Amino acid sequence: MAKIQMTTPLVEMDGDEMTRIIWQMIKDDLICPFVDLKTEYYDLGLEHRNETDDAVTVESAEAAKRLGVAVKCATITANAARVKEYGLKQMWKSPNGTIRAMLDGTVFRAPIVVRGIEPCVSNWKAPITLARHAYGDVYENAEIRIPGAGKVELVYTAADGTEERELVHEFDGPGVVQGMHNLDASIESFARSCFNYALDTRQDVWFSTKDTISKKYDHRFKDIFQEIFDAEYKERFDEAGIEYFYTLIDDAVARVMKSKGGFIWACKNYDGDVMSDMVSSAFGSLAMMTSVLVSPDGVYEYEAAHGTVQRHYYKHLKGEETSTNSVATIFAWSGALRKRGELDGLPELMAFADRLEQATVDTIEAGEMTGDLALITTIENPVKLSTREFIQAIAKRLAA
Repeated sequence: MAKIQMTTPLVEMDGDEMTRIIWQMIKDDLICPFVDLKTEYYDLGLEHRNETDDAVTVESAEAAKRLGVAVKCATITANAARVKEYGLKQMWKSPNGTIRAMLDGTVFRAPIVVRGIEPCVSNWKAPITLARHAYGDVYENAEIRIPGAGKVELVYTAADGTEERELVHEFDGPGVVQGMHNLDASIESFARSCFNYALDTRQDVWFSTKDTISKKYDHRFKDIFQEIFDAEYKERFDEAGIEYFYTLIDDAVARVMKSKGGFIWACKNYDGDVMSDMVSSAFGSLAMMTSVLVSPDGVYEYEAAHGTVQRHYYKHLKGEETSTNSVATIFAWSGALRKRGELDGLPELMAFADRLEQATVDTIEAGEMTGDLALITTIENPVKLSTREFIQAIAKRLAA
């Protein structure tokens, strides 16, 4: 059978540890036998990032801007232990953080719903998509350990030298303090990304902050969202039959738990980080979660929502069999291939992405799955497959 042809390459960002092993299996068994795969390859493995002084991460993000679609493997975010383990020159920044900042994107994460992997929240019938603002807040904060009594102030020095001061706290003993920031331009991009994604997927948007407590910082998010929605999107939402809804974060949590799902929940950076893990866990597994970074100017970067599966990698290095869930990484590839096909007018490539996802779902629903899913499935007598056996089972269905 002739392979499906591509016209424009994807940006391929390789990664670390067990997900790097899975990455190659997916290409070898699930994609390359069916697609004449064209990629512009960047190795974001920790050793290569270290060798290039992390220039490769910047280069991969620039390539994503140029080509429009990227697919990324999970990568290690270095800590002190990793610096020692890999002999790093320094504690390199998170590749995801660098890429998100350069693309000015919003992360959309949604659970992959499969029969036999039932949500913990019984009334959830459709996926809940988390839209996480991927800039600022606590992730780019400044912190000080306060050693003793003293005064901490916020100080803004304007370009003309004038100052504005706000007392943070009068310390009478040791403590800690942090400062956070955000940008109107980034919040505006976040809002537009959410509204555009809602129109693309025909879903309502819920946005939540704590503006009653944070009357300037969080309230600025609320105001910008409303201004952009009213000026640019209200009529389009009305035509599409979808809604934009704002509420406080605590009210949103209560409403989400009682909802049926099927909407986009937009959150600030930290809220989105926490709530995406809550939603993914409640739907079954972080390994059953799609994740796509969408920039306001139409760049898409698909990835798995989880980490590098370090524990399984060490077992793999010892020659021991693993049963690692590859579903999120498979769906990262299928998402990128579908978007590439959509942008390039290649319906065969889009159809292949659909078939790949359906073959993955069909494999699980037939009772063939990795160990993490076998522990939680409602399917009777599931067959626990190894990492490679699971991918081969999908390949068998894909080729049928």
